[in-house]
Amino acid sequence: MENMNELYSDIILEHNQCLENKRSLAEADIHEHGHNPSCGDDITLQLKFDGDIIKDAAYTGQGCAISQASADIMIDLIKGKSVSEALQLVKLFLDMIKREVTDEDVLEELEDAIALKNISNMPARVKCAVLAWHTLQAALNKK
Repeated sequence: MENMNELYSDIILEHNQCLENKRSLAEADIHEHGHNPSCGDDITLQLKFDGDIIKDAAYTGQGCAISQASADIMIDLIKGKSVSEALQLVKLFLDMIKREVTDEDVLEELEDAIALKNISNMPARVKCAVLAWHTLQAALNKK
């Protein structure tokens, strides 16, 4: 089990340092701001659509490693997905964090986001992990 925690930590660090998705998105169709007042995490999510498909996504802002990694992982996951597929991933991620879905086979759909599964053991960090996902949900509900 310890090795899995190390692997998850490595995934979070890797995504926190990745800058590919941390940029302004020219000609974004939707801009959605998300803020966590309890710790100061702050992101602006930008989405570009091709019909119902998320053609590109990016974010700007600052926050702790968990919030930044979560945003990066989420963007990797939703590019190329339809609005309904992306909303389903948001639901699955939030259900995982709330421990309502624990089946590893089901959670595989979340790919690297499964690295954030154990955040539910650290209540103070849950808001960090879900910030980008709640921001995405708000943005997609406007589409």
